[in-house]
Amino acid sequence: QVYVAESGGGSVQAGGSLRLSCVVSGGDTYNMGWFREAPGKKREGVAVIESDGSTTYGDSVKGRFTISQDNAKNTLYLQMNNLKPEDTATYYCAAAAVVGNTIVRLDHGDWGQGTQVTVSS
Repeated sequence: QVYVAESGGGSVQAGGSLRLSCVVSGGDTYNMGWFREAPGKKREGVAVIESDGSTTYGDSVKGRFTISQDNAKNTLYLQMNNLKPEDTATYYCAAAAVVGNTIVRLDHGDWGQGTQVTVSS
């Protein structure tokens, strides 16, 4: 079973940047992705990096977010630039893939504790 620990969230003003980290144990950082859940909204896929290294992003973050990995550290990253108030959410990492045009979670275990991102206008 894959275990994850997310970190790096915080409070920033609109236009600011944050870099989230996800340390993965019990697996590698391929076929892993980032998800987010805002209050009152359904959890959505944000970005995924697949086994061939290809990356896919949700429409709302394209051009602003970048997913990357450091296999030596077994860590997944999400660089978030030009943050907007609508990016405010708790961010989670998990095994992921693209199905159709949607980023979906691949496993069924508990979510990690997540990391909170708050963007003020």
